[in-house]
Amino acid sequence: MRVTVCQWPDAQGDVERAWEDLVAHACARQSELIVLPEMPFSAWLAASQGFDPARWQAAVDSYRAWEERFPEAGAAIVGTRPYTFGNERLSAAFLWEAETGTRAAHAKSSVDNQEGAWEAVWYAAAPRDFTPALVGGVDVGFLIGMELRELGEAIRYAEEGVKLLITPRATTRAMREDWLKAGIAAASQACVFALSSNRADSSGRYGGDGWIISPRGDVLARTTVSEPLVTLDLDLTQAQPVRRNEPTKLPIMSSTSAT
Repeated sequence: MRVTVCQWPDAQGDVERAWEDLVAHACARQSELIVLPEMPFSAWLAASQGFDPARWQAAVDSYRAWEERFPEAGAAIVGTRPYTFGNERLSAAFLWEAETGTRAAHAKSSVDNQEGAWEAVWYAAAPRDFTPALVGGVDVGFLIGMELRELGEAIRYAEEGVKLLITPRATTRAMREDWLKAGIAAASQACVFALSSNRADSSGRYGGDGWIISPRGDVLARTTVSEPLVTLDLDLTQAQPVRRNEPTKLPIMSSTSAT
């Protein structure tokens, strides 16, 4: 499968240009799957400590408006969106394909309140449900943001046939190497490909770099400021689950880790 990861602007005035660049890149390289970061079509809501219902609804509406443009990319698209379910707000993974439109997938079950990442203010922790999803005929699993430390879930995904472990993020530059280590650990312990995209901003707050990691834990590609979009062909036969004793959570998170 040919996959694309990215680093995505937090500033909403830059999203139109980022989208145009993504479409041109994905179409030129005939990408089959595009990974977007957490809630890419609004400024990062959890950066604010005070909940604002108008901003939440604006983020929901923004996602819906951008969803109309997904066919331009010519590929399946995955990421997360702000989602209201009854009286509950969630950060929910979505899968978009031309044949089916948007389908719901895993909703984020690990949320917290930290300086600069007030997730629990903005949305609830969903019930734990790590069920594989199908995209382009390939089984994928989501570990959103802090869920990446759930190495046991990564391994269980692999044992259920998942080939791609997808982590949309909104994480800080200060912790960028720790997050990469977490991605390497998840990929190598589960023996799957790990894909992640992240936010970026001019202040350097967000880590920016997306990555593609092999089932051996090799970093095959990593985005940069000068190369914010990366596409690779992956041989999914290399992803083979190995049964292991269940590991403990990876202790990478701190008060400066964002999500």
